Amino acid sequence: MGTLQEIYRSSLGLLTDLYQLTMACGYWRKGLAERRAVFHLFFRRHPFRGGFTVAAGLASVVDFLEGFRFTDDDLGYLAKLKGNDGSRLFEDEFLAYLGRMRFTCHVDAMPEGTVVFPREPLVRVEGPLAQAQLLETPLLNLVNFQTLIATKAARVVLAAAGDPVLEFGLRRAQGIDGALSASRAAYIGGCAGTSNVLAGRLFGIPVRGTHAHSWVMCFDGEQEAFQAYAEAMPNNCVFLVDTYDTLQGVRHAVEVGRWLRAQGHEMIGIRLDSGDLADLSIRARHVLDEAGFHRAVIIASNDLDEEHIAALKQQGATVAVWGVGTRLATAYGDPALGGVYKLAALLGPDGQWRYKVKRSEQAVKATCAGVLQVRRLWEADQAVADVIYDVLNPEPDLDMMIDPDESERPRPVPGHSRTEELLTPVFRDGQRVGVLASLEEARRRARSQLEAFHPGVKRLAEPDRYPVGLEVAVYERTRRLLAEAAARCG
Repeated sequence: MGTLQEIYRSSLGLLTDLYQLTMACGYWRKGLAERRAVFHLFFRRHPFRGGFTVAAGLASVVDFLEGFRFTDDDLGYLAKLKGNDGSRLFEDEFLAYLGRMRFTCHVDAMPEGTVVFPREPLVRVEGPLAQAQLLETPLLNLVNFQTLIATKAARVVLAAAGDPVLEFGLRRAQGIDGALSASRAAYIGGCAGTSNVLAGRLFGIPVRGTHAHSWVMCFDGEQEAFQAYAEAMPNNCVFLVDTYDTLQGVRHAVEVGRWLRAQGHEMIGIRLDSGDLADLSIRARHVLDEAGFHRAVIIASNDLDEEHIAALKQQGATVAVWGVGTRLATAYGDPALGGVYKLAALLGPDGQWRYKVKRSEQAVKATCAGVLQVRRLWEADQAVADVIYDVLNPEPDLDMMIDPDESERPRPVPGHSRTEELLTPVFRDGQRVGVLASLEEARRRARSQLEAFHPGVKRLAEPDRYPVGLEVAVYERTRRLLAEAAARCG
C-alpha cells in the first residue's frame, strides 16, 4: 500500500479541479479523448529570489498514479452535479467512460533531489488527451509544494554551513498533509530530522525532540523540572533553558547534567528559543565549557530561516544545531512555486504530431512546443549548462543554444566532457519502469547536485544565473508558432 492510500484509504480520482472534468467530458463528446497528447510540468521563476530549485514530490506522484481510478462512490457524486440550468452536468455514458479509465500514460520525470531551473520540464506526460488532462491538478499539487519546501530547506541548510538543521514545522503547517509533505521535502532538501513522529513512521525520517516550556512550568522550580525530565528520559536530555532566565537556566542544566553523568548518561545539550540568540549562545557556551560540558550542543529555534541563520553566524553565534519550524514548513517569503502544466503537442488524425504553444501578452507566460528533454552538460564534477531540446527532432543541434531572457542570438554551448539526460522514464503505458529513488537517495542526490554548481548560483542574495538555453530549432519553431498565433488573433 502506498503512503497516500495508507493515509486516505480511498480513491483520489476526485483530487482535481472541476474544469479538468468538464474539459475531459468535452474531449469525450468531440471524439478527442483518446488522441495522444504531451504535457509538461514546469515553473517560470525560482522561489525566494534564489538561483536554484530542488525537485521533489515524484514519489507522491508515482503513488497517486498507481492508484488512479474513479470508484463507484466518485461516479455517484459526479452524477449529482448540476449545470446552471439545473440539469445534470455529466451524462451516464461519460461517467461510465471514467469508470473504465485506467492509467495508461508514459511519464518521464526528473529524479527527486535534482537541481532544476525555470522552463525545464520536471515531469513530461504523454498519453490519451482526457487522461493526461485529468492529471494536471493532482500532479501540480504534489510537485509544487514539495519542490518549494525542498528548496527552502536546501537554502536553510546552506546557511547553516554544515550544522545540522531540524524541521520543527508540524504545529504551524497547513494541515495534516501539508505537515507530512513538508517534513518529507525538508529531508530531501537536507534537514537532518523532524519533530513530526507520523512523518518519521511513514517516511523513515529521524525524529528529534526535547520538552516544552509547559514542562518547566508544571514544577515549582526550573532545576526541579530538569531533574524530573532527566529521571524520566535520561537518554534524551536537551533542556529548554529560557522559560524564566536563560543563563540561570543554563546553570540549572549544568547541575542536572552532573547528576546525569553520575548515573552513566550524558546531557545532550540545551535549547535557546528566545532573546538575542547570538549573545546568549556565546555566554551559554562559556558556562557549559567552564563546567566541563564541552560536548553539550546548543540548539537554537525561534522563527528562524536562512537569512536569520546567516546573520547569527556572522555575529559569532555558537549554535551547533538549528531548529527551523514555521518559516520552513510554510515556505515563508514565497508561498507557492507557481508551477504550471501545459499542452505541448497533440497527435493529429494522420499520425503526425501537431506542436502547440500558449501565447501571452506576458512574455514569461509563453510556452515551448515539442516533446522536451533537458540535457545537462558537465565539465568534470561541475555542471556548466542545461539545454532543452525536442526528442522528436532526429538531429538536434546541441552545439548551440538560445537563452530567450538574454538574447535571440545563438551562442555556443559551454565546453563539457559528459552529458546527462535529466528526464528519466517512470511509466510506460501506465506500468512502472525502472527503480524509484528512495528518500535517502533523493536526499543524497540533492546534496551532491548542489555541490556541482558554482557558489554564485547558491548565494542567498543576488545569485548568479546558471546558463539554461533552448536548442535553436526549439526556439525558432516556438517563435514561429507564437507569430502564427498572433496573426490568427489579429
